[in-house]
Amino acid sequence: MCCKQYNSQDSNLVHDIVAYWSKRAEGYSQTNQEELATKKRTIWQNLILSHAPKKEVLKVLDIGTGPGFIAITLALAGHDVTAVDVTQAMLDQAKKNADNYQVEINLVLSDVQSLPFVDNSFDLIVLRNVTWDLDKPLNGYKEWFRVLRKGGRLLNFDANWYLFLYDPSHYLEYQRDRNNTRSRNVADHYLLTDTIEMERIAKLLPLSQEIRPQWDVQVLIDLGFSKIYLETNISEQVWDQTELLNYHSTPMFMIRAEK
Repeated sequence: MCCKQYNSQDSNLVHDIVAYWSKRAEGYSQTNQEELATKKRTIWQNLILSHAPKKEVLKVLDIGTGPGFIAITLALAGHDVTAVDVTQAMLDQAKKNADNYQVEINLVLSDVQSLPFVDNSFDLIVLRNVTWDLDKPLNGYKEWFRVLRKGGRLLNFDANWYLFLYDPSHYLEYQRDRNNTRSRNVADHYLLTDTIEMERIAKLLPLSQEIRPQWDVQVLIDLGFSKIYLETNISEQVWDQTELLNYHSTPMFMIRAEK
């Protein structure tokens, strides 16, 4: 293997992650509801399905579903969706949002790095803004490979969200984003969160200081994934102007890999 497996630096790290996202569940759900009610839902649906295996009804696993945006979007497209999250408060919000759109989703409370599914269960696995927040991301990739069917695909959307904590040049770019939101009178998304607590947690997470998606791609190759496709800036397709201004220094990437 090219990349070592990290151990959590804090025995309470997972507990702290769950506690943080439990507090944010309702506010994050509001953001998901706004996405579901706008053209963003169609944009994400079209993007994901354009990279998915060609099958009339896909068996989908949404990893780290949060309030359920990806899961609901794909269920509305007629697919069989299971959604996993380690935070019960997020799953409660996902249930409310799914009920609002009258779709059935199998919601499962689980550590996404140790899944309660048999091997070769899913055609498509999707993650959005999840991998960076894991204490053992290599374990996660191993599990996702295990439960993916032969010919199935993994789609991972993420960014170098907290590299600025370790890299001075990225920190300057991060500060430039904050200044640009202020000068253009745009809501600063970082000020709407518990920045101190999130940065404390991020400093304990192994991927905060890795250069991604290069780290992910090498792990995927080593695990046996094939046909790896990468877009280093998918942001322009999926983000609105407020997001592009807020996160200019941390563009979202997309990795597609096949088993």
